[in-house]
Amino acid sequence: MLEQVKVGFVKLGNIGCAPLIELLLDERAEREDLEVHVVGSGAKMGVGEAEKVAREVLAWQPHVIVVTAPNASLPGPVACLEALSGGVPVAVVSDAASRKAIPRIEGYGFGYILVEADSMIGARKEFLDSAEMSLFNANLITVLSATGVFNIIVRELDRVLEAVKGGQKPVLPRLVVDKWAAVSAAKFSNPYARAKAMASYEVAKKAGELSFEGCFREDERERYTLLVAASHEVMHAAARLSEEARNLEKGMDTVHRSPHDWDGTLLEKRALIEKPARPRTQEEAGERRSS
Repeated sequence: MLEQVKVGFVKLGNIGCAPLIELLLDERAEREDLEVHVVGSGAKMGVGEAEKVAREVLAWQPHVIVVTAPNASLPGPVACLEALSGGVPVAVVSDAASRKAIPRIEGYGFGYILVEADSMIGARKEFLDSAEMSLFNANLITVLSATGVFNIIVRELDRVLEAVKGGQKPVLPRLVVDKWAAVSAAKFSNPYARAKAMASYEVAKKAGELSFEGCFREDERERYTLLVAASHEVMHAAARLSEEARNLEKGMDTVHRSPHDWDGTLLEKRALIEKPARPRTQEEAGERRSS
């Protein structure tokens, strides 16, 4: 039984799930069962950068490694995954473009969480500066937070950590997160909130399609600049929809919250003015129903 699980995070380039991923597991800096080390390559994700961060995280001797990267079939992510293969459990968190890398990821024995709504940014020089980049990511993070994507990441990674902590071989996630999986994980009680969250998720996916078209399929300057600008407007609309979904739950005082306790247990609550509680076991739930 491990007292602390060492989790190494490798960040190649950036996706919406990447900036906060290690914080999702310890949102109040209270967990005593977790030690984290983060290495990253910044905006670039070439083969040299990828191999360097892989070596660095392995030197720390983690029990589990989480890799975030866009399009895991590109040379940089491929080089990183190859360098990490050979023993330590690895989970890859990436976007829909990584579907083509699934056979390679599974071939290494790794797990994956691929998020369809984690969309490509509008990376054209005529449009994208540091402020626009930050705004896009802020809107995307809002969508991933409110629609339930981050709940899935927390649930799946916590399950892996719990197995490692108990001395067991973890079953790594192999998930492609669509609108149904995301919204289910958000645990909305209001069907209109679920509908808005689902719409938000699908709108965010559309932003990625427009960005891809503007960056790789259109050569005429005016057209590609308008396309990438449109993609960012679409992501802004998706963020507004996700906020509206959460606000519907707030109005009913039914927002589902699941903070971590000091030992990593996910607590649960609904009403704002109530104390989070440990989820009941199946036996406890059965006893309550029969009483």
